[in-house]
Amino acid sequence: MKKFEGILICTDLDGTLLSSDKTVSRENYAAIEYFKSEGGAFTFITGRPPRISAGICEMVLPNAPFGCLNGGGLYDHVSKKYLWYEEAPRACLELVDDVYRKLGRIGIQVNTLDNIYFSRENSATENFCRITGLPCCHKHHFDIDETIAKIVFLSDDPEDIRELASFLNSHPRADEFGFVSSELTLYEILPKGINKGSVLPKLCEHLGIDIKHSIAVGDYDNDVGMLKTAGIGIAVANASPAAKAAADLVTVSNEENAIAKIIYDLESGAIAF
Repeated sequence: MKKFEGILICTDLDGTLLSSDKTVSRENYAAIEYFKSEGGAFTFITGRPPRISAGICEMVLPNAPFGCLNGGGLYDHVSKKYLWYEEAPRACLELVDDVYRKLGRIGIQVNTLDNIYFSRENSATENFCRITGLPCCHKHHFDIDETIAKIVFLSDDPEDIRELASFLNSHPRADEFGFVSSELTLYEILPKGINKGSVLPKLCEHLGIDIKHSIAVGDYDNDVGMLKTAGIGIAVANASPAAKAAADLVTVSNEENAIAKIIYDLESGAIAF
């Protein structure tokens, strides 16, 4: 039996696995390849939809399906198919429309299972398209007839996002949905009960791995669900207070090759189930 057989490591990307320049360090890459060669299952759970995750897969080379849409989907990058997903009720468009009419500075992004549409653009949506290389495809939210996965609101001003969060959480239909912040400048509507922890049991079941032998690593508030759900939840040193509070352990920062340290600590017994 190989030394990491039956163990799953799933990591967040930005601020956790990726360095500030959005790359995987040589140290992390070498450790991940070693972990996989010794039987370990390695993947990531991200807020990104599969549409913009192809480059990440080429960089990280996961040997297991990955969690996407902030826990709303499990995607097999080999077959290019969803293994599981949770649909957002179309009633979420009522909240979107209220934001559209009452909070005019907020950018609105509608994520379907396969596409990304912008109901309203601003500088933050333009920056998103520039970074991802996606076309800024405009479509009014009520004209979208595909399965909706989640809604993303964007602004370069964190104060806009705080105002938005207050508005949505006090909405008459707020109890029908989940809300999460994945960055200071992003706020999302998810299907009720969905978070990054939702996909972890699905992934473990698919791989035949006991969830008690899973490790989740994260840095921000939207990672809290998976940090609590995994056998061991680990926050990086640069994590938000909420992520650190949810974790079983705190390791070094993303700039200090956190994933490599976790793998070698697991090998040495410094981390044990």
